[in-house]
Amino acid sequence: MKALMKSCHHQRCAKRKLLSKILHFFFRFKILELDSFSCIFHTIFSTTMVAILVNHPLPIAMALALSVAYLLHFSLVQADRNGGFSVKLIHRNSPLSPLHNPSETPSQRVTNALQRSINRANFFGSTSLLPSSNDPESTIISDKGEYLMKISIGTPPVEISGVADTASDLTWIQCMPCRNCYKQKAPLYDPKNSNTYKVVFRPSSQCQSVSGTSCSDEDICYYKRFYRDGSYSNGVVSTETITFNSTSLGQTISLPQIIIGCGQNNSGLSNEDGSSMIGLSRGSMSLISQMDSSIDGKFSYCLVPAFSQLNSSSKMSFGNNAVVSGATVVSTPLLSDLKSYYFIKLEAMSVGRKRLQYNSTLMTIAPGRGNIIVDSGTTLTMLPKDFYDRLELTVTKAIRLKRVKDASRYLSLCYKTKSTITAPIITAHFTGADVKLKASNTFIRVSMDVVCFAFKPITQGNAIFGNMAQTNFLIGYDLKKEFLSFKPTDCTKH
Repeated sequence: MKALMKSCHHQRCAKRKLLSKILHFFFRFKILELDSFSCIFHTIFSTTMVAILVNHPLPIAMALALSVAYLLHFSLVQADRNGGFSVKLIHRNSPLSPLHNPSETPSQRVTNALQRSINRANFFGSTSLLPSSNDPESTIISDKGEYLMKISIGTPPVEISGVADTASDLTWIQCMPCRNCYKQKAPLYDPKNSNTYKVVFRPSSQCQSVSGTSCSDEDICYYKRFYRDGSYSNGVVSTETITFNSTSLGQTISLPQIIIGCGQNNSGLSNEDGSSMIGLSRGSMSLISQMDSSIDGKFSYCLVPAFSQLNSSSKMSFGNNAVVSGATVVSTPLLSDLKSYYFIKLEAMSVGRKRLQYNSTLMTIAPGRGNIIVDSGTTLTMLPKDFYDRLELTVTKAIRLKRVKDASRYLSLCYKTKSTITAPIITAHFTGADVKLKASNTFIRVSMDVVCFAFKPITQGNAIFGNMAQTNFLIGYDLKKEFLSFKPTDCTKH
């Protein structure tokens, strides 16, 4: 009997030592802090630990499994507690970009960017902005986009370059097996090599949350995405782990069970170096929306000038790291019930001290709705023609240079000068926020001796506040409080 009691005593001691080691590990790394997520976990965890102490037959493996499960969540939670995290954004024309073509002249790069802007604006004007979940196909905006982001997919992680698009919802990649894929330098992603890849089936809520889906005989959930320029992606709705390489923390941040599209029939969206689409819109399946609880609905970016040929990358931040603060910050409400895009309200624009009230017979805006989309994928700022004509006339009166024609014929107000143009400050008066735009935000060099006004008239659709107007501003999105903030910033140093 004494021998049996001694054996039991040794077993209890061993379990107490194991418990002590587990608790020491969690407290050492500050994991045992209660929050909304971990409260449920700690209830189960504590029950398991008590069971171990009292020699209950509940398997110790449960405690270890729960510990591992918590660790999967730890990296993102810890990043948020330390102030969020940041990643690089690379403009497609930057020398740092895999899409950079050194054989193109600066004029050719600008012309291509103008064409992409027009294609994108044409789409905004040619279709309803409210996607329908009942549509068998989903036609979306992106016309290849302007900024790239690197992410890693799966376990073990595989790095890919994707177009970061604030007007697209679903994040998708090219996958094996692929019936029809465009050429890319990196190998196609093979989900068979990932331990965390899972196919989504119908009629699950995950499948229903993605617009434009259909199902197979095996109830596999399929998506379809069509783009304005004829590009498309069709494939399987899946869940997978997405990993960011944080520039601010110097470590990786993993997001498990993110809904993505595994594209098996794709055409024309990108060239050899851009193999995916990273959806950053307000849509329910965008990466931003799926990260919402972990980043508290906050993200920001600071865009370096796109055509400066500087070896500098832009930055995108998430969570507390995305908070925009300081004396020079101005903020305006995010408006409209069209949840896919980022709408704000433009009330007027000033050229120097000359204020022009923003009104147009070309668009009717319901009360409480926004009237201009903030879009990182459009280079130019697009305004209704009747208002644009008044703005252009006012700008011409303020600039004393020889007017010339744009060789590409995309822009109407151009001047002949090899020097940096001296132009008046143009102030965008948003509700509660006056954003002062310098000449670098409002004029673009289209050739060695010609600069043009980087605004363009539209005759239908929605106005767009383009990425040139956004450069050298730290722009913060708070989707919980529903406002957008601007802070003048040298983004090459941010």
